[in-house]
Amino acid sequence: MSDEPLRCAGALILDDEGRVFVRRPPQRPLFPYPWDIVGGTVQPGESVEAALHREVQAETGWQISMVLGSVGEVTYAGDDGVPRVEEDFLIRVDGDLSRPRPADGGPVEFRWITGDELDVVDEDRAPGDLVLRHILEAGFATVDRLGR
Repeated sequence: MSDEPLRCAGALILDDEGRVFVRRPPQRPLFPYPWDIVGGTVQPGESVEAALHREVQAETGWQISMVLGSVGEVTYAGDDGVPRVEEDFLIRVDGDLSRPRPADGGPVEFRWITGDELDVVDEDRAPGDLVLRHILEAGFATVDRLGR
């Protein structure tokens, strides 16, 4: 096993009202049940950008229409203890934003949140787990900076 952290890509999907898409997958091994953004691990030989496109398509059925900018990188260890470096991007997508359609066909609980609704992402998270909140705060700051 490599000592290098896993590289990950995350998508802050922005709608026309300036809200960001968050979802709660039904079950998964890493960070089960809490709200999250779209994203995942960069596969060997894959670029961060390619992983971003793949994950958005797989987890929502939407296609990236525009990458508005990088939100930055965050380093954390997952529930599995593996260190990760995640680069997050503010993006726009094409598709029916009222109906995400994950590739696995499973149901997905989702909502669109504003910067004033960040408390929702703290639901069901371990005390002190502020990674997602920090990513979203940086994302909304990027939205403000870009004026989008």
